[in-house]
Amino acid sequence: MEAALYLIPVTLGGDDLSRVLPGYNHDVVCSIRHFIVENVRSARRFLKLVDKSVDIDSLTFRELNEHTDLTSISHYLDPLEKQGESIGIISEAGCPAVADPGAAVVEMAQRKGLRVVPLVGPSSIIMAVMASGFSGQSFAFNGYLPVKDGERVSRLRKLEGRAWSEDQTQLFIEAPYRNMKMFSAILSSCRGETRLCIAAGLTTGQEWVRTKKVSDWKKTPSPEIEGAISKIPAIFLLYRG
Repeated sequence: MEAALYLIPVTLGGDDLSRVLPGYNHDVVCSIRHFIVENVRSARRFLKLVDKSVDIDSLTFRELNEHTDLTSISHYLDPLEKQGESIGIISEAGCPAVADPGAAVVEMAQRKGLRVVPLVGPSSIIMAVMASGFSGQSFAFNGYLPVKDGERVSRLRKLEGRAWSEDQTQLFIEAPYRNMKMFSAILSSCRGETRLCIAAGLTTGQEWVRTKKVSDWKKTPSPEIEGAISKIPAIFLLYRG
């Protein structure tokens, strides 16, 4: 296997790797000894799921998350750049470097001319578009929206406007504990004819995807909505009616 920076997807929840990760990933992961991870504890757990025989204590881990000072990561690629040894990036969920701090290391690797290899794995963004019934020809992922109410409403209306004027599906995410607040903001901010899809728990036993007009969502009993999206990760999509 050629030395490179390997972007290693993980599950979106649950422990059934066979459902979402190809066997090739197993071979790649087991050949790597250096990892850049969002959280060491969860990364170690994931590696043990990949192969119980992995000698965790022989591996090296460097954390890269929202609290990391990016001016301190210049040496993270040394094993690859100086020793010619592969490095793996592991996110907390899904694909590394997509709405993920790992993007900073990938950018650094590209600037240095190092080989970067993305591995196949689950992407909630793509799967949500697939299941929504919205346009897959043109869509935009907008990451996290502002937390402050006024800024969030303003952003939602801009995204809704783009969905209508550009015929473009708009996707965004929220921390699970704020999903209901996001849901309420959408209902109070968007026009009734705009369509909203909520895709929650993708690839897990709690998978739940629904698409309705905003006006119809307002008629949906709240227990059903809360039970579907309050405790598991969700992705929200807006599209014209």
